[in-house]
Amino acid sequence: MAASPAYGEEKGGSSSLGEPEYGHDPASGGIFSSDYKRHDDLKEMLDSNKDSLKLEAMKRIVAMIARGKNASDLFPAVVKNVACKNIEVKKLVYVYLVRYAEEQQDLALLSISTFQRGLKDPNQLIRASALRVLSSIRVPIIVPIMMLAIKEAASDMSPYVRKTAAHAIPKLYSLDSDQKDQLIEVIEKLLADKTTLVAGSVVMAFEEVCPERIDLIHKNYRKLCNLLIDVEEWGQVVIINMLTRYARTQFLSPNQNESLLEENTEKAFYGSEEEDGKDAKAEAAMLAKCKPYVMDPDHRLLLRNTKPLLQSRNAAVVMAVAQLYFHLAPKAEVGVIAKALVRLLRSHSEVQYVVLQNVATMSIKRRGMFEPYLKSFYIRSTDPTQIKILKLEVLTNLANETNISTILREFQTYIRSMDKDFVAATIQAIGRCATNIGKVRDTCLNGLVQLLSNRDELVVAESVVVIKKLLQMQPAQHSEIIKHMAKLTDNIQVPMARASILWLIGEYCEHVPKIAPDVLRKMAKSFTNEEDIVKLQVINLAAKLYLTNSKQSKLLTQYVLNLAKYDQNYDIRDRARFIRQLIVPTEKSGALNKYAKKLFLAQKPAPILESSFKDRDHFQLGSLSHLLNAKAVGYQELPDWPDEAPDPSVRNVEVPEWTKCTSREKRKEKVEKPFYSDSEGESGPTESADSEPESGSEENGSSSSSGSSSSGTEEDEEEEEDSGEQSEDKEEEEVEKRPKRKDKEGSHKAVLGSAGRYALGRQGGAPSKNSASGKEGQEEGSTGKEGSPCCLLVQLLSPAFSAVKTYELLHRMAGEGLAVEYCFSRRPFPGDPHMVAVQIQISNNTDTEVKNLRVNEPKPLSGMRIQEFPEIEHLAPGDTASVVMGIDFCDSTQAANFQLCTHTRQFYVSIQPPVGELMAPVFMSENEFKKEQGKLMGMSEITEKLMLSEKCQSDHTIVQQLTSAANVGRVPCGASNEYRFAAKTVTSGSLVLITLERREGSTAQLTINSEKMVIGTMLVKDIIQALAQ
Repeated sequence: MAASPAYGEEKGGSSSLGEPEYGHDPASGGIFSSDYKRHDDLKEMLDSNKDSLKLEAMKRIVAMIARGKNASDLFPAVVKNVACKNIEVKKLVYVYLVRYAEEQQDLALLSISTFQRGLKDPNQLIRASALRVLSSIRVPIIVPIMMLAIKEAASDMSPYVRKTAAHAIPKLYSLDSDQKDQLIEVIEKLLADKTTLVAGSVVMAFEEVCPERIDLIHKNYRKLCNLLIDVEEWGQVVIINMLTRYARTQFLSPNQNESLLEENTEKAFYGSEEEDGKDAKAEAAMLAKCKPYVMDPDHRLLLRNTKPLLQSRNAAVVMAVAQLYFHLAPKAEVGVIAKALVRLLRSHSEVQYVVLQNVATMSIKRRGMFEPYLKSFYIRSTDPTQIKILKLEVLTNLANETNISTILREFQTYIRSMDKDFVAATIQAIGRCATNIGKVRDTCLNGLVQLLSNRDELVVAESVVVIKKLLQMQPAQHSEIIKHMAKLTDNIQVPMARASILWLIGEYCEHVPKIAPDVLRKMAKSFTNEEDIVKLQVINLAAKLYLTNSKQSKLLTQYVLNLAKYDQNYDIRDRARFIRQLIVPTEKSGALNKYAKKLFLAQKPAPILESSFKDRDHFQLGSLSHLLNAKAVGYQELPDWPDEAPDPSVRNVEVPEWTKCTSREKRKEKVEKPFYSDSEGESGPTESADSEPESGSEENGSSSSSGSSSSGTEEDEEEEEDSGEQSEDKEEEEVEKRPKRKDKEGSHKAVLGSAGRYALGRQGGAPSKNSASGKEGQEEGSTGKEGSPCCLLVQLLSPAFSAVKTYELLHRMAGEGLAVEYCFSRRPFPGDPHMVAVQIQISNNTDTEVKNLRVNEPKPLSGMRIQEFPEIEHLAPGDTASVVMGIDFCDSTQAANFQLCTHTRQFYVSIQPPVGELMAPVFMSENEFKKEQGKLMGMSEITEKLMLSEKCQSDHTIVQQLTSAANVGRVPCGASNEYRFAAKTVTSGSLVLITLERREGSTAQLTINSEKMVIGTMLVKDIIQALAQ
């Protein structure tokens, strides 16, 4: 690498990041020289035999592309290196080719065999890059090759390559739409993919190629809902928008009964009394037929799984969830999106603009949703004009009788702004408030009249236009204002304002009989110099005065009509001829002459000042079409709700995708029962299988509590072999479940009763009868060798300590005779209070001694920490040892990966915590609990209803089941039907407050308050599962 700068200097180039476009020779540089020597140094470096020079050249070329410079003339030199053996060079070559393959198609086609070889490369990045380049060559002749490559990539072992295949599908479809049927097959295959990396890309391909094929989504709907939280942000937006349209076709409207009532009230308002009498019986019968609405569980699943995304850092994701809730959620639940949208108003002005457009639409139908956040829409002097006008729109929509005085005070300050467009919009907003809220109409009108004396002509003009609309509502009471406005014709020059004044005087000329003819006289003088809009209103004024006061205005009217007859604008000429024939009776005038008064002086309805966002909600919120208020290319209409719910069974799958991993591991453990020793065979596998559903209910829904050391191919083979034995295993499990659970819990309390590391081979198989309650656990613990410390711990942590579950870390077969299990002891880890203590039990089932048992190369995710246990030097055949290690999971259920090593072998294992083990109990009084709960409301509160199982009817059982699901402490409670628990997360110390309230029968309501929303959501699932069993 050191040689490359010198090489660049030799050729007259600049630094490695710069682009040596021309030589330093004066004759070769300049305006008139040719470009034939351009990039010569880079071409020589690319032709070099040294990989270091090639890599340096490629880095400089990619840097040029990133700066927007043209590097297409280097294509022949770069494409030769596509077969380079150096991986780093090859990656950069593919980056270049993706950019220029479409422009240099002929040269790219020459290297197509190399790209095809790249599809078989062992490196996943090269395989994906090769497919990306291949799909960038827009030549119809290679469509079959592309199709074959996409099909192969869709079955690739690497999720990244499968994701690239999904990206290539729309490119191929745009090149040749006849391939649609084959592409749909690939999309169907990729939709069944269980990895989060692929989900967003394949849904995007689905939206581009076959959005009408809803049937492809049915089987994958629940999986997509559960994977949503772990998909990348771009994919989340795509999936949420697709699921919004899907839900509108598959579920009933949650607000159907309310909308029916609204329609009936509208009919009653607009219809006549006779029609109302006829329809009353029919409406009553229709309402009686309405069944009470019950939300589909899949509809609820979608709403529940998207709610945590309102806290996303990405504005597009928050906006997507907000539109989903607006279009799909019951009215009572839509309010949760308000706080998230208000948070986005602190973002960049571009984001604010889009959010405010959507808030303006929402605030028309769901005004109460944003009323608590009224002050967030107050306008800052630094806001751009467009943002100011949108905030005004929202404030006007939110105005009601209770807050109108506050809003009008705000508007008063806005009128003094230097931004004229904003001032004009504020005056219009005052007019809308006056129209909508009758009690402030006079106040607004007086305020607008005061603005007529403003020095700024634009302010006066806008005020005149708004006053004109307000006066139409009650003109008789405001003749003084009309007189005052008539005097303004001398000063106001804005055409719209002059036209508005003239219209008012003409319409209500009977209220100002003396002033109206004088105004017409003045306007006749300046008629030829007026704008067209003003001229038309002068003609109208003349006609109306001729009909009501012909003595004073007859000659003036004829004068104005004569002027208009020869005007340059044909609209004005035509209007003059028409009016002359209509109002001036002659021999030729027709029958209409009799009705002239009725035509000109008819009662005109007052204008309704409406929001420009009133009808925008027929576009999907957050879409470009909604932003433009016009249908954009590619926009898909939001379907109407169905009248009857389609069959929900289409979404049922034989093996649910989000639990496939868990159930596979269950079956694996059951099949391998005979490999355990007698004492372990009675307790081990069944307990592990029983405990998994309680701990495996994560948001991504695809990971179980027990770590697995077997590879993906082994799991797939076991899945096929075990499918036939599933029903037999279930029967065995039901028969053996209860005694085995007792045996296991008893043995592990004996294990945890003593400290440090010791042999468990003699104790492990002893079944204990006293394992049902916390008190019995205390008695058993106190009989151990070190009874007093164990007894103290049980008192502190009871009853959670009595519910310890074990999970398999390394199976005896995979570990070649070494079996490892682990459990979460729920004790503070002595080395670090921010770590979770994990008790590990290692059994040597071989005939030889195992030496140097230790943890090697822990590879935790960013932020995680692992404290290894001390090395076990010797473990005799048949012996069992127990050790404690500490893991800081960072309040996450992500697995901690590490190697378990002996003197001869290494085993890759992982420990995945249930969410309930990520916390430690906190003891507090009832008042402290209520105080802390009050701080954690709104988005930090999750409430779910559940049905308690038959065995969870007593207080003792409920407390025991709940504390088995989560490591929490009981809080005293005065109410007999309430149970309260408190804990804090081990890493961050965030409070988690749990309230379970029993209702009538077996129903109950579970409330969790925690600022860690993800933990709260997962904990709800685990507790409901524990109490419903």
